Amino acid sequence: MANMSEESKIPEVSIFRFIRDSINILKNPLPFHLKNFQEKGNTFKLKIGFNNYVIFSRDAAFAEYVLQKNHKNYTKSKIQTVDLVKYVGRGLLTSEGELWKKQRQLIQPAFHKKQLANLLDTLLEAIQTEYKRISTGKKIDVFPIFNDLAFQTVVKSLFSAAANPQDIKHLQHITEAGQRMLVKELRQSYLVWWFKASGILKKHLDLVQEARQILKNIVDTRRALGERQDDLLDMLLEARYEDGNFMDEEQLIDEILILFTAGHETTSNALTFIFQLLALHPEWQEKIYQEIESNEDERQDLMAFVMKSKVCQQVIEEGMRLYPPAYFIDRVNVEEDTFEGKIFEKGSNLLFSVYEIHRHPDLWERPLEFRPERFEDGSRKFSSQYFPFGAGPRKCIGNNFAMFEMILAVTELIRNYKIYPEFETIEIKPLITLKPKNAILRFEKRKN
Repeated sequence: MANMSEESKIPEVSIFRFIRDSINILKNPLPFHLKNFQEKGNTFKLKIGFNNYVIFSRDAAFAEYVLQKNHKNYTKSKIQTVDLVKYVGRGLLTSEGELWKKQRQLIQPAFHKKQLANLLDTLLEAIQTEYKRISTGKKIDVFPIFNDLAFQTVVKSLFSAAANPQDIKHLQHITEAGQRMLVKELRQSYLVWWFKASGILKKHLDLVQEARQILKNIVDTRRALGERQDDLLDMLLEARYEDGNFMDEEQLIDEILILFTAGHETTSNALTFIFQLLALHPEWQEKIYQEIESNEDERQDLMAFVMKSKVCQQVIEEGMRLYPPAYFIDRVNVEEDTFEGKIFEKGSNLLFSVYEIHRHPDLWERPLEFRPERFEDGSRKFSSQYFPFGAGPRKCIGNNFAMFEMILAVTELIRNYKIYPEFETIEIKPLITLKPKNAILRFEKRKN
């Protein structure tokens, strides 16, 4: 029998294997991770430099321990608290400690269900506008449609009609260019000197300043107008800290930038994967259609309609199980910690693979199959192994907003169209979020 010190060691993957597979890892690191999980177990250590390690885990109980049970000993990694800050500022997603606590408390009420009920008509209108772009009877790459849809729903929910379309298009371009640049910095860290020397990095950071200026102008216009629009911007402008003060302007713009980035990116990915899955499983399109028909009377009250769209919700939850947009969660421990006999030194870089936890053969029955019926009784019974919005105190603040938006987007499309696949298999492109690739569909108008 191995002694305790052997048992407490985390299995290691050598730097040579990492270097040997580096070209493939750059394109898609997930097969490399899966291979190591299968060989080394649910948690392994990857050496990525002299004395530099990353610990990967698909142990759901360990993830729950870190994110929930002992969350006070863990912070987000430098990727979020430093690297991402350059592009989106220091807001709810990227802040830590007291600042995070203070901001969460302040912003939480804006995302309560009763507040979101006021936004549902706005969301539906934005969705219907985007769906007018759908052409029937021909092959379409649908990601740009859902990307614009998700961006527009965030815009309309935040600003009502206050922003002009050119500014919004520019904002969208800036947030997407920023993400692409960050991926380059992280995956090609050996080129960071070149990104700085060539001025590429500066060009992107200048774009971020342009985005901040656009948002500042929108905020100034709203303040000058002095009329309530009952949108998220009003709620953020009126929110007060415990001492009675309002958010200062820099902080407000940080929060808005983060709502843009986090709010549209993940939703557009999730919707694209969900519609690809529905194209491959027409029986679930029909189940959703039957549900829409039986809930038709509720459409006057969108919140009642959304709450009754149970089949649709099951499909969305299963889509996010198979293709979670936030497919990794990173943490660093403040003090040394142990979990199930394994010792994690202070300052360990931990990466939890949500993608692998959601497909773990010990946790899910027929894990690679699309089976929305597994969520028939809701997702709560899987809460210790299902993390599409994270878990614990840092769980995504916009999870209800995203769920309502996706239910409206799916029901509105299925109500009017049948969807057919024009692709062989669902392809993925793992960047900061899990993105779809070659999502080619065909739509036919329903004969009502």
